[in-house]
Amino acid sequence: AWPGPNGGTMRRVEDLLDVWFDSGAMPYAQWHYPFENVERFEANVPADFIAEGVDQTRGWFYTLHAIAALVDDRLAYKNVVVNGLVLDANGEKMSKSKGNAVEPFAAIDRHGVDPIRWTMMSASPPWEDLRYSTEAVEETTRKFFGTLVNTYRFFATYAGLDGYVRDTAEAVPLTERTELDRWIVSRLQSTLSEAVEALDAYHPTRAARAVEGFVDDLSNWWLRRSRRRFWKGADDADKQAAYDTLWESLEAVSRMMAPVAPFVSEWLYGVLGGSASVHLQDYPVPDLMAHDAELEGRMALARAVTTATLALRNEAAINVRQPLASLLVVTGVGGVDEAVLRSVEDVVLDEVNVKALQTASGDSGVVVKSAKPNFKALGRRLGPQMKEANAAIRLLDTESVTRYEAEGTLELLLPSGSVVLEPGDLEIISEGVEGRAVRQETLADASGATQVVTVALDTTLDAALRAEGFMREFVNRVQQLRKEAGFDVADRIAVEFAPTPGVLGHVGLGAEAGGVNGALAPAFAEPVRAETLAETLAVAGAPEGDLVRDVEIGGETFPVAVRKL
Repeated sequence: AWPGPNGGTMRRVEDLLDVWFDSGAMPYAQWHYPFENVERFEANVPADFIAEGVDQTRGWFYTLHAIAALVDDRLAYKNVVVNGLVLDANGEKMSKSKGNAVEPFAAIDRHGVDPIRWTMMSASPPWEDLRYSTEAVEETTRKFFGTLVNTYRFFATYAGLDGYVRDTAEAVPLTERTELDRWIVSRLQSTLSEAVEALDAYHPTRAARAVEGFVDDLSNWWLRRSRRRFWKGADDADKQAAYDTLWESLEAVSRMMAPVAPFVSEWLYGVLGGSASVHLQDYPVPDLMAHDAELEGRMALARAVTTATLALRNEAAINVRQPLASLLVVTGVGGVDEAVLRSVEDVVLDEVNVKALQTASGDSGVVVKSAKPNFKALGRRLGPQMKEANAAIRLLDTESVTRYEAEGTLELLLPSGSVVLEPGDLEIISEGVEGRAVRQETLADASGATQVVTVALDTTLDAALRAEGFMREFVNRVQQLRKEAGFDVADRIAVEFAPTPGVLGHVGLGAEAGGVNGALAPAFAEPVRAETLAETLAVAGAPEGDLVRDVEIGGETFPVAVRKL
């Protein structure tokens, strides 16, 4: 007994079972059932799910069901989500004595709560142990939240300039939008389907990753390919469709991410003009009529070819602003469908900055293929035959490897007997011939089936290609100067520069003209003016403007000036 708050005496209940039985009575006690709230109790029991640590298996998890079965012959809950442990970056259990424990409020002050929530939810399912690291949270902040915020800022900047206000009744019909718009809208429906299915299955990690993938598609593919549509001066239907598509995508993302990132989603929903709170809205549902699996498949192929080609550019240290002559993709046997590839040809060439797309069959000899065994897959299965199989696999020619890629199986005749190779048993190596660099990407469709995308890139440069590359680099430097000078995105400017002798040929000025009195080649001047909003582009012995800087392109350094008109 001990003194009560008002001077009386308080005594402990003498009849005591395991304290977990008090917790197990929670569904009844919280509603004071059966003495009152009968309808509320019946509407909420059994619970959809409960979540706790695995140590509750013989505690709360058990007693909830035990009491419910004893009292009502029913279950207390339908699903249980078991929480794993939070470990340090090395997989060690956090401990103050080890000095590897993370102080939560310090982490929140540094990162904010939503990036921490999202990292923990997307990194691994809640029932698995999680390795927490500052680097992982920072990566989430940069790649996901940073990308999302920058995408919104782009929308807000141009919507403000054009006075765009979302009006659902006046939105451009989906059938009248570009193929790129229809693709991202279809991707939105796919993402919604995946997220809803995952959340219904109590798998928030899959849902979070689906949203991450969509935001990446929206920013790094749709928006990058749509930027020029927002720069148009005319207020036409295509520009309106771009605004409608971007607003719809961002608004859906704000609702999809709300269960995991409550604060960022609330901000995004509000700045897009949402009423009340995002947490009072229904979770979005997919529009099956807007889903186009065939279009998504074609665009996935375009992205796979683009990814492989850009990787080859990176290996050859050739900036994407430098145009190249040709790109070859393997089609037919051991390759992709040529008709599908041709349907996205313009998209691919524009993305990778290559003039022409060529195709060749996998057995044409343009690409030489070899293979090596996947020892992890084959070793256990073949046992003592592995040594013979390894030698035979190393001797496979291009035709055999291509047949394996197309059919998924290949029979090896070994001294000790035949062996059938199955999908995943071989690692394919492709090498270019005729001066081409080669790379492969694996493309998976919605059903999980995969195909190999093989790309060969011609990296030779002639004078015309180098000149065009210089023009694109020059545009980039002027845009950087615009930004440094603080110009608005819609400001018209004047540009002056003093080319070095090594630059004269790129801009169309003959060395005999001294570079000052000659005429700038239209192939150089017209794109520069259009891309940078330059009303004038002139050569000057001593460039003048609001900002003058020395720029470096291809080893040549020369001054460039920009002036706001």
